[in-house]
Amino acid sequence: MRTIIRALRQYRSVSWNRGNYIYDGFVKRQDFWCNIIRWSAYSLSSNVDICRLRHQLNMISRAMWANAVNVTIGEQNEAGPLVEYERRIASGELFDGDACQLGTLGELQRLYNELVEKEDACRLDRYAASKKAGRSRWLWSRFMPQTSYAPVKGLYLYGGVGTGKTMLMDLFLDQLPCSWRKKRIHFHDFMLNVHSCLQKHKGVADPLEVVAGEISDESLLLCLDEFMVTDVADALILNGLFRHLFNNGVILVATSNRAPNNLYEGGLQRDLFLPFIATVKERCVIHEIGSSVDYRKLTSTEQGFYIVGTNLSSLVSRKFQQLVGEHRAVQQDVEVVMGRKLQVPLGANGCAYFSFEELCDRPLGAADYLGLSNKFHTLALEGVPIFGLHNKTGAYRFVTLVDVMYEKKARLLCTAEGTPVKLFERIVTISDAQQIAPRTSSRSKKSDDSDVCVDNELSFAKERTISRLLEMNSREYMERHAEMLAHKQLFRQNH
Repeated sequence: MRTIIRALRQYRSVSWNRGNYIYDGFVKRQDFWCNIIRWSAYSLSSNVDICRLRHQLNMISRAMWANAVNVTIGEQNEAGPLVEYERRIASGELFDGDACQLGTLGELQRLYNELVEKEDACRLDRYAASKKAGRSRWLWSRFMPQTSYAPVKGLYLYGGVGTGKTMLMDLFLDQLPCSWRKKRIHFHDFMLNVHSCLQKHKGVADPLEVVAGEISDESLLLCLDEFMVTDVADALILNGLFRHLFNNGVILVATSNRAPNNLYEGGLQRDLFLPFIATVKERCVIHEIGSSVDYRKLTSTEQGFYIVGTNLSSLVSRKFQQLVGEHRAVQQDVEVVMGRKLQVPLGANGCAYFSFEELCDRPLGAADYLGLSNKFHTLALEGVPIFGLHNKTGAYRFVTLVDVMYEKKARLLCTAEGTPVKLFERIVTISDAQQIAPRTSSRSKKSDDSDVCVDNELSFAKERTISRLLEMNSREYMERHAEMLAHKQLFRQNH
């Protein structure tokens, strides 16, 4: 019964979402919910399977939203993310959508409609005005500073791991005209570009204003995936940067695992970061994607590339040699970012081999891992340990490495001391730590108890990492990787 009530509440929230997508022209709210309740009561009395009930509710909701699509975007030739979502479900490209994803699509459709309607006012079409005119506006703004907020609010999507945030944002972006000034980029990459540009404009009175001008000249619709602030330098930059970006008319679409109020929680000098949170809440609609389903875990996980155990050097070496093929793996020095070089112990045929200590116990970061993934499509990593207080820094680097590899669709061959869940079980939140029963005098002090790491940020990130490790080891992910390599090889042959 609780399951039914929870499902009904979810669907009610979808149908009442802002009151803009459900119209009396295709369904009467009162009649609809009365019928649902009557049908649910009948199902219970007839011992209908709960899974079947959920499926039927999904089917009803999908039909309801399909009608909503026709009403809300009928004047736009039935275009937009909702229509494309239905098409992909019908073709089998996606699983049947749940209520939470449908509610999010309602927000994305709202944004799509407003952008299309106010395309000229938002200055989205890059060909509507010449580059010369754009440079003139930028030069004029240097002498006559002015605020030019976009007439459309952006969207900040947040939710747990595997809820489909990235897929939904990409689906939305795919429906927009190619001529628009838009950009989709991972947050790690975005901040690396910002730091690089700031270095280039070092000595300017307000380098953040110059960098914001360059970004907005290129892209007025900025889509940032995996918005996550852990670095104090990034935290101090974001407030000033986005104040200038929003003043230049930039519209932000972002996905994150965290609500705006929880960004950079417990970080150094967070009081200087709080104005950024207020700005995001002012310029974006904040929408949570809630789902009990991790779609990454629906893939068929195999055991081929994630190997659990110790002293497996010979095994991972053999597998690495199989990947390299006839090529000879040798030590290489690879340029990663801004002239920095990273020593690769063994590399050949797009594959690189590292021990965990060489890659995650050294002072390396996202920039190094990005440079590495640009050079190598497959990484063999030996000896991933169980994480705890003693190797907390290595855990952070491993989380960043997996994030980068997942974004770049790279392949990970690794040996680890435990399953993905086991690796992080000693990483807990403050609230989790408070629930751990204290040791009594009769209990001996266990080493794993003393090695528990209480870290909210890392504990929050570990769920994403676990989910991604599972997907990266699935048959579907490997097939997509092989297809990507085949396309690259074909492109090289033709050029």
